Order: sequence, then C-alpha cells, then structure tokens
Amino acid sequence: METYVIVLLCIASFFAGLVDAIVGGGGLIQTPVALVVLPNVPVANIIGTLKIPAFSGTSFAARQYLKNVKLDWKLLVTMMVLAVPSAYVGSIALTHMPNDFMKPILLVVLSLLAIYTFAKKNFGQHTDKSHSNFQQLLYAVMLSMVVGFYDGFIGPGTGSFLVVGFIALLGFDFLHASANAKMVNLATNFGSICLFALKGKILWAVAIPMAFCNALGGFIGAKLAISRGNKFIRVFFLLVVVGTLIRFGYDVFIGK
Repeated sequence: METYVIVLLCIASFFAGLVDAIVGGGGLIQTPVALVVLPNVPVANIIGTLKIPAFSGTSFAARQYLKNVKLDWKLLVTMMVLAVPSAYVGSIALTHMPNDFMKPILLVVLSLLAIYTFAKKNFGQHTDKSHSNFQQLLYAVMLSMVVGFYDGFIGPGTGSFLVVGFIALLGFDFLHASANAKMVNLATNFGSICLFALKGKILWAVAIPMAFCNALGGFIGAKLAISRGNKFIRVFFLLVVVGTLIRFGYDVFIGK
C-alpha cells in the first residue's frame, strides 16, 4: 500500500480521535476518508479495520475521563456487558444486508436532535436526578442494546447517540454523558472487533498506525473536554450532529 495513503488515513484518524473523545462522531471523519482512499477494498473490510483505531482512541480518552469524572459503575458495567453482544449481532447483520434503508430515518432523527439541542440552551448543562433507579436501569438496558446494534451495523455517530441517550434518558450532563459514552463505546467496538477479526476482515497494516494516531487524538480531546466543561462540549456536539446530518443527507439524496 502507498505511503501517502497511510499518512492520509493517520491524519484523519488523529482528528477522528480528537472529536470522538469530546462528544463522539469520530467515525464521521475517518470513515469517509478511508472509503475514498481505499476504493478497491470491500466496505466490510474498511469498517472492520477502522474499529481498531476507534477502540484505541476511545481507550485513551476513557482513561482520562476515569481519572477525572465519577462514574456509576453498577449501571455502566450492565450497559457494557449488553453492548458487546448487541454490536456483535449488528456486525453480523452488516455482512448480510445493506443498511441504506436506515439512513433516511436517521436523517430525520438527527435533524430533530440538532434543532432541540440548539433551541434548549440548558440541554446537558446540569444533572437531572429525577430518575428512579429502576427507570435508569431500564433506559440503560434499552440504550446499550439499541446503540450497540447500531454501532455494529452502521457506525458513524454512535458516540453522539450515546451522549444524547445519557442526557435525555438518564439525566446526565454533557461531561458525565461523554465519560460514560466512552466506556460503552469501548464495549461496542470490542463486540464488532470480535466479529470482524473472526471473519478476517481487518487490514492490520492499516489499522495499527491509525490506532496510534487515534489514541493521541483521543488523549488530547479528552483533556480538552475535561478542562473546558459542558458548554464547550455542547458546541462540539452541535457541530458533530450537523456534520453527521450532512453526511447522511449526501448518502440519502446524492450518493445513490
């Protein structure tokens, strides 16, 4: 493989790790770049390969959050355990069927989400403690299974969906939502990696250098999120959601 291709992928992977650590959505950056510079590689191989740097960057970001943000481990472990098989099943579905039919639905959901987040200035700025333990557990199970399957099946925007779920369903603020989302995203990436590794879909010569760059981006991004707080993360969140909207909009209306 040409050196310039690896360099381009590593640059994209660094910025993907940076953005993903702050609010999720790193796949929005590195997935399109990989599809462009690796036109002759099957999509399943590309998605499988990108799971390695995604896991690496998320690991480094999660480590920074763990040192600075208090987590509810009882709830989080439950979600991570459920997310692994959900992502594994989603990746199996990816290898057997097209996923284009879901993109118009996601386009509508993301549009509403962007409007709501922009209009509701206090969204994710404070922790909402009105949820009972049972409600939190129920929503956590639903969130981990649905988003886990989505990550294995489609992928881009998974971190953002997790952040929204933690805020809207579990009552977290942006900082705690981002921290918890990293941990669950680790589990979803691991579930997908298990499937793609077993199927021999991972291009390790590409995945390993990208993993180092994604990890560096994840480290820096998490530091920024922790030091800047909820308002900074909210702005980044809106940017990522709009970017994801543009991506899905292109797929739905132009990229036939």
